[in-house]
Amino acid sequence: MSVLLETSLGDITVDLLVDDAPKCCENFLKLCKIKYYNFAPVHSVQPNFSFQTGDPVGPGSKDSDGGRSIWGVLDPSQPAKKTFRPEFHPKLKHAETGTVSLATAPAPDDPDERFAGSQFIVTLAPDMDYLNGKAAIFGNVVEGFDVLEKINVAYIDDDGRPLKDIRILHTVVLDDPFPDPEGLVEPPASPLPSATQLATVRIAHDETLAEEKDPEALERVRREREARAQALTLEMVGDLPFAEVAPPENVLFVCKLNPVTQDEDLELIFSRFGKILSCEVIRDKRTGDSLQYAFIEFAEQPDCERAYFKMDNSLIDDSRIHVDFSQSVSKIADTWRDATNQRRRRDGGGFGGIENLERRKHYREGPGRERVADSAIDKLIIEQESKARPPPDQNGTSERPRDREPRRDGGDSRRRERRGEYHDDRWRRDRSRSPRRDRRDRVADGRYEPSERKRDRSRSRDRYRERDDKRRDRSRDRFKKDDKYVRRRD
Repeated sequence: MSVLLETSLGDITVDLLVDDAPKCCENFLKLCKIKYYNFAPVHSVQPNFSFQTGDPVGPGSKDSDGGRSIWGVLDPSQPAKKTFRPEFHPKLKHAETGTVSLATAPAPDDPDERFAGSQFIVTLAPDMDYLNGKAAIFGNVVEGFDVLEKINVAYIDDDGRPLKDIRILHTVVLDDPFPDPEGLVEPPASPLPSATQLATVRIAHDETLAEEKDPEALERVRREREARAQALTLEMVGDLPFAEVAPPENVLFVCKLNPVTQDEDLELIFSRFGKILSCEVIRDKRTGDSLQYAFIEFAEQPDCERAYFKMDNSLIDDSRIHVDFSQSVSKIADTWRDATNQRRRRDGGGFGGIENLERRKHYREGPGRERVADSAIDKLIIEQESKARPPPDQNGTSERPRDREPRRDGGDSRRRERRGEYHDDRWRRDRSRSPRRDRRDRVADGRYEPSERKRDRSRSRDRYRERDDKRRDRSRDRFKKDDKYVRRRD
């Protein structure tokens, strides 16, 4: 026992489980036989879950009654026959893609008892255990899985309704084992859609959406998209209060002014159209010279429009001015920034919630690199020199090396200045240690004794004296050999 559903996206063949759910199968077969589902919309699509249909008009219409069972259609005077109690077979589960089941609703007086009408659900993915016990299974899709995939990827709105209509166009009963109930009459042909059904069409299923081929229209669309993207970027960086901000409609932009025209002159000329809130000629901040354009804000929008139509291309101070509506939102943005900053201050934080945020100075700012805190460095050097200088001897002189500062605090003054200006001495390349360098370090730390220093000097003098004596002896011996050679020759 099977039914063929001809949809706007293709054909779907449903195999019915008449042995496990006879009541549900009979209801579905007889509704298909009287063409009750013709032009019924797919009104609820949940991607990778299921879609629902079966209401001839659709739940979005005020004329919809939610659908009726075959017994309610044949006897509309009996409201109790609108729905019926479906079968829930324990072994039937929503385990496969394409499982077909009747949508049910709990009874008002007993939540455990559920009733069904004409709407049915088709799963779009396997293992939909959530529907078990809530939807009464009566069939499976055996052909048309490509149609299910098209429905699954269709564009839908927030309510799950496809933006382009997906409808059941025709139903064909392939096999019907149940006798027809009293009063059932099969129509000879498929009926046409009713006016109520046509009123629910959003984009018809057979409507072709031709792409715009006009180059000017395409360029206009491109510019609009680019403008929206730029406005959104300005909103994100804080230059605009919101992306869809519009300039005020009561402000005029006046350009091509004579440099001698003053604010008072413009206000006097334009005040005959209405009350002016502000009139400002934009000037150079450094020189104060006029930049030959101004903004005029009126109290009422109609006054601003009259001034625009009357004053454009008029002569002021021997100059033809141009008047247009202002496209600037600087005043709106300033108001928004002031309100935002006040709220941040009231909340106890600076910009971004950081208190006492200050603008930092770049290290390259200015004509050249500046030495940071020279007085602090000089103070540190003086303190280190006072610690490193040994106490004076009895003659009142100190024993530190002559004309050179200890290397521990940075070397001589020229090297210290170069290092303080360019880089930190901590990253200088390590050099090999030497006894003389160790002595300088001990002098800087105050651990060097004068007696030790004298002892080291005396030891070095003796070593150098022995070396010089050996050199002199070798030279005398050489000269003696030369003298012997000359005497023998003579």
